[in-house]
Amino acid sequence: MILLWLFLEFFKIGVFSVGGGLATLPFLYRLADTYDWISPELIGNIQAVAQSLPGAIGVNMAAYTGFLCAGIPGAAVAVVSLVSPSIIVILIIARMLKAFKENQGVIRVFSGLRPAAGGLLCAAGFGSLKRSLYQEVAPVWYESLRWRECLLFLVLLVLILKCKKHPIIYIALAGAAGMVLGL
Repeated sequence: MILLWLFLEFFKIGVFSVGGGLATLPFLYRLADTYDWISPELIGNIQAVAQSLPGAIGVNMAAYTGFLCAGIPGAAVAVVSLVSPSIIVILIIARMLKAFKENQGVIRVFSGLRPAAGGLLCAAGFGSLKRSLYQEVAPVWYESLRWRECLLFLVLLVLILKCKKHPIIYIALAGAAGMVLGL
């Protein structure tokens, strides 16, 4: 029964997560609020693992979540159901786009999808920042900030903007700093 729920939930996520893998994050957080399969804190860990692995982030997150819920069959079901809507839509659009590529309605639809994708990505980014740098259970506002994580974030942000090295270097630095600082 859990495989059916995984299929339905990840199929819905696949339908509505326009903009790529990170656009699945708001839907995964809703999934965490609805079911006890995963927690919002675990989604942050899933995101970190999924971004550090090769492959599509959304597919990696679906596989990890499905595996946690129902093992290897759960991972397979979550991945297949997440990518199925995209495959269906691509096949339909590929056939229709030839006939409608100059149609103003089609052009407007795609123009409307771009801001939607940007909004989903921004929501995912701000949500990740909040969960990484802020703890809601603190009694006063200045204790709610995770100061070591904020400092690490700022140092990495400056390094990324100034040095422009390969992303794996920053991932390794952040992982090492997390181990040293006990984050």
